[in-house]
Amino acid sequence: MTPTSRLDRRLAGTQAENRPALVTYVTAGDPDLDTSLDILKGLPAAGADIIELGMPFTDPMADGPAIQKSSLRALNGGQTQKKTLAMVQQFREQDRETPLVLMGYYNPIYRYGADRFLRDAVEAGVDGLIIVDLPPDHDGAFFQAARDAGIHIIRLVTPTTKGERLKQVLREASGFVYYVSVAGVTGAASPTQESVETTLADIRKHTDLPIGVGFGIRTAEDAAAIGRFSEAVIVGSALVSCVEHAPSPGAARDALHDLTRDLAAGVRRAR
Repeated sequence: MTPTSRLDRRLAGTQAENRPALVTYVTAGDPDLDTSLDILKGLPAAGADIIELGMPFTDPMADGPAIQKSSLRALNGGQTQKKTLAMVQQFREQDRETPLVLMGYYNPIYRYGADRFLRDAVEAGVDGLIIVDLPPDHDGAFFQAARDAGIHIIRLVTPTTKGERLKQVLREASGFVYYVSVAGVTGAASPTQESVETTLADIRKHTDLPIGVGFGIRTAEDAAAIGRFSEAVIVGSALVSCVEHAPSPGAARDALHDLTRDLAAGVRRAR
């Protein structure tokens, strides 16, 4: 993996500024394709440092109600893997620097064709992958092929990932480590700062990669608090909830970008 990838450069830049990166998650195609693309294109100007773009799936078992609903809205609107990759390509026409990570489940990749997916993802401008249900001991050749293609593989670590399992997961990680700060699905209760800080100290004994903390972060205050001791703050459910509760697609876009601006202000006062 080249040390000068977009993701490496962005995380090095935010660390040089002595602040955490803001990582924002949105679901591709939610609430509709055009609005979703507007949301995606507007995130960097609103303050997102890294974007996670969710690949809609019918059975997102690790996600809470907010992201489950966003996937269903997108799928009901006709979103497909091909359209999601096309969104990335359209985003890259105006933004060549903001790192973009695709997040989701392996089934849609399998159905698309793993080799074809990696080829098309590289061509579109994808920087990393988070595949929730494909752990290191079950990934076969896929993750090595992704690395060979120049795509970071971002691993998930949970509060129950301990001992040799933790070491195994971290050995196979690149880009950054995604620490799932609470046991449960996305949108769960906010983590305690003390427990997160303690666990991150343990994780750092085994890796030099930046650590991003997600799950349960909803406000600028949450972002500032968690950002005191993490290299990235990851927000998803709070953002996609803006879409669910907005009276119109345009209002959804504006509300999501407004929250992103608030969160960006939060990470900038974290330290």
